[in-house]
Amino acid sequence: MLYPQTFIDDLKRQADIVRVIQDYVQLKKKGANWMACCPFHKEKTPSFSVSPTKEIFYCFGCHKGGSVFNFVMEIERVAFPEAIKIVADKVGVPLPKLVDDGRFEAKRQEIDEVIQLNNWALEWWEQQLESGAEGRLAREYLLRREITEETRKTFRLGYGPDSWDALSLHLRQKGASQTQIERSGLVVKKDDGGSYDRFRCRLIFPVMDIQGKPIAFGGRTLKDDDAKYINSPETAAYVKGKNLFGLNLTRDEIRRQEFVILVEGFLDLIVPYQHGVRNVVASLGTALTPEQVKLLGRFARKVVLNYDGDRAGVQAAKKSIEILLAEDLEVKVLVLPENADPDEFIRKFGVAEYQQRRAKAQPHIQFVIDQAVGDRSLHRPAEKAEAVEEVLPYIRAVRNRIQKREYFDMAMDALRIGDVALRRELWQTLRSGDAESSRAGQKVLKRSGVKPTVAEQRLLELLLTHEDLRRMFLPRLELEDFADLPTAAIFRALLEIEKEGAPLDFEVLNQKTEGDNIAAELLPMLLMGEAEPAEDAKVDDTLITAERCLDALRLVRINHRIRELGVEIATAERLGDEAQVARLSSEYSGLDRLRKSFEPQSQIAQAENR
Repeated sequence: MLYPQTFIDDLKRQADIVRVIQDYVQLKKKGANWMACCPFHKEKTPSFSVSPTKEIFYCFGCHKGGSVFNFVMEIERVAFPEAIKIVADKVGVPLPKLVDDGRFEAKRQEIDEVIQLNNWALEWWEQQLESGAEGRLAREYLLRREITEETRKTFRLGYGPDSWDALSLHLRQKGASQTQIERSGLVVKKDDGGSYDRFRCRLIFPVMDIQGKPIAFGGRTLKDDDAKYINSPETAAYVKGKNLFGLNLTRDEIRRQEFVILVEGFLDLIVPYQHGVRNVVASLGTALTPEQVKLLGRFARKVVLNYDGDRAGVQAAKKSIEILLAEDLEVKVLVLPENADPDEFIRKFGVAEYQQRRAKAQPHIQFVIDQAVGDRSLHRPAEKAEAVEEVLPYIRAVRNRIQKREYFDMAMDALRIGDVALRRELWQTLRSGDAESSRAGQKVLKRSGVKPTVAEQRLLELLLTHEDLRRMFLPRLELEDFADLPTAAIFRALLEIEKEGAPLDFEVLNQKTEGDNIAAELLPMLLMGEAEPAEDAKVDDTLITAERCLDALRLVRINHRIRELGVEIATAERLGDEAQVARLSSEYSGLDRLRKSFEPQSQIAQAENR
């Protein structure tokens, strides 16, 4: 009983020999290889060499060498089966059950057959793109997308003609059987027997394994098909979610720069690569998987996510962040303006601008906070609680305790959680199990209850009592004057009633504020709290009082925004965004001047309302 040879071969392909040896030896890049002082004998001048291309190591001093398995056997002093276990653990590949090797030899033969058919198909598609009459469609498309001939050849792009069986005929001419063709995934089997070519009238993007062998394909339609992109199904050679597009070309640059840019689609990688950004991989347009992250982690521990900025891209980025953090990778997020993808942005603004923005990518926690706040108002306890619940899982996923605490403090500042006791409770919740996560929002909601100010209660009493005042004053109210107040539902109801010309009474108000707890508690008191206006009461005096109350409310809003700006300026300074600091500081200065103009009226209103 042995480990299947197919598993050993696959593990060797997946195991980056440089990354494995770096766990034991400090390697330095020298030309195409990596050098170090040999761990197997004493020496002062490095003679130990590792070749990632040939997947071997060799010491020119003691003459020890071999594969990644030979190195682990020697350094760990273990037998071959144990070395396989160690390498599999480092790569994150589960060990198979020990079974008869014959079955896996058949599996390996099937893998080799699929790759052989893929090679025949790719060579034929490349010819169709380069010189075929139909390939003009694809050549024109690439020209519009500014893809050069050199780039096309580097990525081995092809074209699948608009034919039901042209590729199948070509493969049969090369000697493939119908069964082999069907197992390759290059055709679609029909219910009534037979098959037809899967990739028709499409630009072909080959997906290579880390050794540069074609294991699958993606095809972009050049007609008005419903499916813009289609991909190979799973085969003996290809399992979805275990490969990264372009890694065979970019892995050395990723290792050299010690970080990777992770994008979604084929062209999101190809265009940056063409412009010199070579530390990029693509997740093949599907949700990022733990297997892909483990593969990525062999080459870099820092990731810059650069997905599309639309809603789908943002959601995909958030899901990817959790998976990346689970593997203890450092994550930053780059969101390009106008929801552009890397392909569009570089072609429009140039690679220098792209690199500048990449250098200012946000820490993952800032991106998550921005998305959590979104359209929510942190002045509303329920929405603040929702934002906290949304952010905490992304802090919990951070494995480094010091970094976790730093991100927690950033989030609490940004989400306006100033209560020391509440912060302590939330930190304890964060460190506890998943069962506690849903309680975080409840704790915030309980502690963040905001009571109506004297000014807003007084203003509502006046508006509920004085019909003439309502008629004159309500048109002056702006949504932002009351949107973040605890009594917003009552103000909104008054505006609706005035617009409808409906009579003002408790029943109507109660109906229009149904479901709002503060309104339910406050309305009876407000309606009972003010006597009917005297006959000689002056509307002008009442209007002045109302205006002073409104000034006081506007001052509260200004103070809220000034506090928010303080946090935003600190965040921008931390990120080194000088332009953002300047813009926010200008807004801060303007609001500070406006605040001073409101303060005298506010003081008068407070004195009158005592």
